[in-house]
Amino acid sequence: MRRAMRRWGFAVATLALLPLIAASAAGAQQVDWERLNPAFKGATFVNNDKTCQGCHEEMDHKFGLSAHAGAFAAGKTALKGSCESCHGPRSKHVDDPKPGSEWRSLSKAQQSGICMQCHAGGSRMTYMTGAHLAGEVSCTSCHAAKAPRSQTAVLARAQATETCYRCHATARVQMAKTSHHPVREGRMDCASCHNVHGSNPALLKTASLNDTCNSCHTEKRGPFLWEHAPVRESCATCHDAHGSTNRKLLNRKESFLCLSCHSYGGHINLPRYNRTSNPSGEGCVNCHMTIHGSQHPSGPKFTR
Repeated sequence: MRRAMRRWGFAVATLALLPLIAASAAGAQQVDWERLNPAFKGATFVNNDKTCQGCHEEMDHKFGLSAHAGAFAAGKTALKGSCESCHGPRSKHVDDPKPGSEWRSLSKAQQSGICMQCHAGGSRMTYMTGAHLAGEVSCTSCHAAKAPRSQTAVLARAQATETCYRCHATARVQMAKTSHHPVREGRMDCASCHNVHGSNPALLKTASLNDTCNSCHTEKRGPFLWEHAPVRESCATCHDAHGSTNRKLLNRKESFLCLSCHSYGGHINLPRYNRTSNPSGEGCVNCHMTIHGSQHPSGPKFTR
């Protein structure tokens, strides 16, 4: 209950930031900087990037190679200028060049709100109320807005997986196991299953875990004439999506996984009250082949 109340309180506080970001059908508009942070009160826009370059020459050179600089140069954003579009009006900073506190005093949500001037659409629509921002992960935690470090999505690391692994060390370990999705091989990455800007449980790209899995494993989708209840309930009942030491991403060895539910009664080739499956091959699945569901009229036990 307390956790739910904290998340609700954070969502309300984050939504309160939205009026600070003026949006229109014509495109992005600038943040109400004074409302965002009173330290900007009285400051005006210099509207001359060369003024910034006088002191920040090294950073300006790196920024000039970035995707953001290219977008500003090509006029792909409704914001005018580049430095002050993200850093706010800097006239007070120009008059007194000592390091200012306007940016450093902003919260993670406020910093991300500045990015949302341009990046509020598409898959990022729910970011301001999502799990990452609630965990104090802002846009700049994963993205390097000023200097190019990645060929895609201005990420903080060269690859999307390396960016995610900075926090999700457990997922890195699981992906190193023998049975894993082809992330290490570069055929997919974390964003193949997760919308990192979203607010769904586990930041999944779809409404549920099964829908996410079935987007690739369509043959397991059904509907089936004979359904296997654990399959319908959740793929995670039997599989660990990030990696496993067992084949096929299974949570346990094949026969022992089945026995975690089917531990009662006898079996056609085994003594009563001892349903330990034949250890050869894939155990139970040697006979119960259509374990995800069967369309055969004679397949209630998933043998056809």
